[in-house]
Amino acid sequence: MSDIDETSPRPATAAADRFDPTGTLLERMGIEVTEASAERTVGTMPVRGNTQPAGLLHGGASAVLAETLGSIAATLHAGTGRAAVGIEINATHHRAMRDGVVSGVATPVHLGRSVATYEIVITDDQARRVCTSRLTCMLVDART
Repeated sequence: MSDIDETSPRPATAAADRFDPTGTLLERMGIEVTEASAERTVGTMPVRGNTQPAGLLHGGASAVLAETLGSIAATLHAGTGRAAVGIEINATHHRAMRDGVVSGVATPVHLGRSVATYEIVITDDQARRVCTSRLTCMLVDART
């Protein structure tokens, strides 16, 4: 792993280098991380392919986007040699979507030594709130 300034916003290419989605749920769901730092992590996800049988954006898909963004931010906060493990997530769904792309922004609520909590706001292309989520991660030593 290269030396990365883990406190400042990073371009999508740097985020992709550190958090390779190949073969992961992120790849399957079409999640793209466009900005990543401990203070703000941003990503997008298409609605198509992430719907429930009635054709609406699946609430679980919104939770996956939220946990992805919050976990990346928490990992960056944890620092080199440490990892973030999700221990609690909730999601309030405000608006249904049938197509398009949703965007999520994770910002910190609490950044501690052993726990980090993020609010993740997911919006549509008109900046209307689709989902509000909160994720709490335990910060642990990374396994080698």
